[in-house]
Amino acid sequence: MAWALLFARLAPFSHRLTRTSLCFLSIFFTYVCYCVLFPEESFVQKSLGPTPCCLLQTKGPRTAAEEAHRPRPARLHAARNDTPSPPLGSMKLGNKKLPKAIIVGVKKGGTRAVLEFIRIHPDVRAAGTETHFFDRNYDRGLEWYRGLMPRTLESQITMEKTPSYFVTKETPQRISAMSRDTRLIVVVRDPVTRAISDYTQTLTKTPDLPSFQELAFRNQTLGTVDTSWNAIRIGLYALHLDNWLRYFPLAQIHFVSGERLITDPAGELERVQDFLGLKRIVSDKHFYFNRTKGFPCLKKPESSGSPRCLGKSKGRTHVQIDRDAIEQLRDFYRPYNIRFYEMVGHDFKWE
Repeated sequence: MAWALLFARLAPFSHRLTRTSLCFLSIFFTYVCYCVLFPEESFVQKSLGPTPCCLLQTKGPRTAAEEAHRPRPARLHAARNDTPSPPLGSMKLGNKKLPKAIIVGVKKGGTRAVLEFIRIHPDVRAAGTETHFFDRNYDRGLEWYRGLMPRTLESQITMEKTPSYFVTKETPQRISAMSRDTRLIVVVRDPVTRAISDYTQTLTKTPDLPSFQELAFRNQTLGTVDTSWNAIRIGLYALHLDNWLRYFPLAQIHFVSGERLITDPAGELERVQDFLGLKRIVSDKHFYFNRTKGFPCLKKPESSGSPRCLGKSKGRTHVQIDRDAIEQLRDFYRPYNIRFYEMVGHDFKWE
């Protein structure tokens, strides 16, 4: 009908129109009719992209059959990257990784202080509690162990500390099997002072414990020391280190002085940071000496209301031990200490 009317109007002028003009007019009017009859699928809309779903539903909801055969839009970037994106949480918090560094000993040497001081560093994340994986829970497997670790970013070092590792025979081989590149930190202290501190702590939990002398000596008159008592055995550092050197080079073991950790915590932490390959961030500005505890504490961080000191068990007053017993123990440990100094290339001056 529309074509007939239009042809009637143009007929008188048809002799003036060229064949090209007629073709152009035909295409133009065909397009106009198409847009009128099919407004949602016009050429303009196709050129601009797919129609939003909210507009396609103006004719009423589709049947199940129509919905099943409806073409689906392609996923963005599917051709560029077909690996799934990591969850948003993991991007923010990092992943749980096996530790790159472990504080392996020794008990009552100052391991808790080293852990609390080094974790101030923004590139260090550490498990808060002792895992005892390599000495008590090894049968649970590495994935169980990994699950105990904090989430870390790629730039951060994962750490843990369990002081009993140093004196457990199987531990060096087990850590080496996990990673031969693991860095090891050993906090050592005068073995006599360490044994007394160990006994003092045990006495608070077991008040009916025999006296220190009864446990330390098989025969005090003869000066025979009982090396089967754990408090004495831990202080034989040279013997324990022999076992570790079968699996790790000395360069991968760093020794922290428990005495200097008290008098110069910043200096000891500088050396720990160097050993771990970290930028020196933990420094003098982070510490103050608590005269009541006789131990350094961390200064108040901006986000906290009070300074952070170690627990009540740190800086505890030692049990008084007979002077002769102390001298006998010093004589006993002296050859072991000298050998230990030679092994690590450092004189700790435990006299």
